Amino acid sequence: MRLKITHTTTFTYDDPVSEAYMEMRLNPLDAGGQRCDSFRLTTDPPGEVRGYTDRFGNRVRHFDTLAPHALLVVSARSEVVTPEGYSDPQRELSILDAYDYLQPTDYTPLTDDVRDFARTCQECAPSGDAAGMAAAVMRAVHRVLAYVPGSTNVRTTAGEALARGRGVCQDFAHLMIAACRAIGLPARYVSGYIFSPRRGTGAASHAWTDIFIAGRGWISLDPTHDCAQTDHYVRLAVGRDYADVPPTRGVYKGAGEEAMNVDVLVEKV
Repeated sequence: MRLKITHTTTFTYDDPVSEAYMEMRLNPLDAGGQRCDSFRLTTDPPGEVRGYTDRFGNRVRHFDTLAPHALLVVSARSEVVTPEGYSDPQRELSILDAYDYLQPTDYTPLTDDVRDFARTCQECAPSGDAAGMAAAVMRAVHRVLAYVPGSTNVRTTAGEALARGRGVCQDFAHLMIAACRAIGLPARYVSGYIFSPRRGTGAASHAWTDIFIAGRGWISLDPTHDCAQTDHYVRLAVGRDYADVPPTRGVYKGAGEEAMNVDVLVEKV
């Protein structure tokens, strides 16, 4: 499927700020069968946008806005071809990747409750079937968490979401990652978009998971919707958890309070 994405981020300040330094992970990946045919990021006030690739292979754009301003608008426009399903040729993990994707993080701590939840999932899958265990975890996360916007915040951990029994896609992804790591399955966080054809155009930022299966490679599963990645998904970045892949990260100089608004539009071309 060919998709066109417009992602607009608006920062407003109640008192003008003198400087702002931002980095953004909004450039779709060329990976897993996905192809990014075009990408452009612009700022208003205008400024030079630079880029680099981080250690996880994500394309990062960064810029400085040095003139005083009370409004900053960042527009990212891309066109992407998505595959019917995720596929990856990698069959073995490096020692560093295996370590990174098995260790607990601030968002995915291996608490007793998470370990108990993971063991219950493991018991529901055939012994020795890693892909079956990953699918069992996905189904269990989808079952134990209710999707309730506003019920958590960007700092909520996997264990906290499990205790509350509700969350948003970030929480579903973190709980699945933590549970998979607890039973020895390397797992990583995926940020991106999901296209909703029932609304014609329109979509939302989304998060899901990749699980590494020895001898098979990465598989991509979405516990929020209890399904594998399809051509309705656009991948932006991967990492150990949300902290590695925030769409926007930055600092500014000034006394003004910042408010941020994000608008995402995904259209089928």
